[in-house]
Amino acid sequence: MRAHEAGALHGDIGSRGPSWLRTPVDVNALVPALWPRNVTRDGDGVLTVAGLNVRDVADEFGTPVYVLDEDDLRSRARDFRTAFDGVDVYYAGKAFLCRAVVRMIAEEGLHLDVCTGGELATALSAGMPPERIGFHGNNKSVTELTRALDAGVGRIILDSFDEIGRLTALARERGVRPRVLIRVTVGVEAHTHEFIATAHEDQKFGFSLAGGAAAEAAFRVLDEGVLELRGLHSHIGSQIFDASGFEVSARRVLGLQAQIRDARGVELPELDLGGGFGIAYTTQDDPAAPQDLAKRLRRIVEAECAAERLAVPHLSIEPGRAIVGPAVFTLYEVGTVKSVPVGTGSDAADGRRAYVSVDGGMSDNIRTALYDASYSATLASRASAAEPMLARVVGKHCESGDIVVKDEFLPADVQPGDLVAVPGTGAYCRSMASNYNHVPRPPVVAVRDGQARLIVRRETEEDLLALDVG
Repeated sequence: MRAHEAGALHGDIGSRGPSWLRTPVDVNALVPALWPRNVTRDGDGVLTVAGLNVRDVADEFGTPVYVLDEDDLRSRARDFRTAFDGVDVYYAGKAFLCRAVVRMIAEEGLHLDVCTGGELATALSAGMPPERIGFHGNNKSVTELTRALDAGVGRIILDSFDEIGRLTALARERGVRPRVLIRVTVGVEAHTHEFIATAHEDQKFGFSLAGGAAAEAAFRVLDEGVLELRGLHSHIGSQIFDASGFEVSARRVLGLQAQIRDARGVELPELDLGGGFGIAYTTQDDPAAPQDLAKRLRRIVEAECAAERLAVPHLSIEPGRAIVGPAVFTLYEVGTVKSVPVGTGSDAADGRRAYVSVDGGMSDNIRTALYDASYSATLASRASAAEPMLARVVGKHCESGDIVVKDEFLPADVQPGDLVAVPGTGAYCRSMASNYNHVPRPPVVAVRDGQARLIVRRETEEDLLALDVG
């Protein structure tokens, strides 16, 4: 399917010829890969989720609002657990975390990865078994490490020599032996935006493999004998569709595992391959199914272990975006529509673009501005027989970069009061939301079997003022 069909345009219009701009577009159609599994349209063309009309959602909870298809999230969690049978699947809480999601993840049999004291507090308060929690982070404080030890978290991923010393001292003082993994920076740069490609050497995470720091870290932990070194960890980036990066990463990490075995006579029993599995934000994205990922990653690890004469370690992975990202869409109300010139000549869509301003923006979705991310959008509150128009969905903030959807076809009759929905907003939208311009953050509503329940309430102006003690 071409990128612009069925309301999923993606790209810079200035770089394309005029023919595709004149291609008929069905602005009422939905591309299933972009939406939660229980989203459809009713007879009036209104978007529904799990049988609930979005106009009813807007009436009850207001806009903007993040709408979570609970059965979709649960089914994606089960898909990973089933496909990766025998592998520990850690949901990466940084994608989006609240107590309701913690409970969903726990009930579906997944583990949970946290990377701050706040995420750990959320997990524990929701009843996540601490032995199923992994604790990441490049600068864990003494307070955070102490809480992790006292709670009995299942594993701590070590990220620096300072942290090795810090955790060793705390563990010795408490007479405990926490399980740890060494995060290895393997020098593999995933095919992704440079700010979310985390495995190349010049960045803040992990111990360098090429520079010898990773081996030194492992030797130091083994020689001290206070921490229980269970294995190695690698994470090569985010929004990844090509498994070749995992192959190179596994080869290098398992090479280090063989080096540790040869130097210390210890064969580490675990290996974490990280996450970063991509999702479809537009029709140009083609993510792999969990079953395909599992088969490929198992083959990679088995082949590399055979080459190094290692026993296949117990594996773990850390999907976050791939579970929660597609399960959520954001619902906005249109406030203003204006038509502006976008250029001259045949490369412009009649020389104009509509700026469709909604009641949210970069405070509830910073990814477009931060990562140049692409999204799709659709008119959600009704069907339309109008001709498609090239539109840019923008927010209400005092920034020219306050863009939610860069380029999309919407019906030419879109008007103030209409509802517009943007899919794929479950990951890194609410979790990275801000109060820029003193805008309260939106609520999160979970829908199941035609019923909506509030799982994160909307912030209010009173909430903002309560923090202002001046």
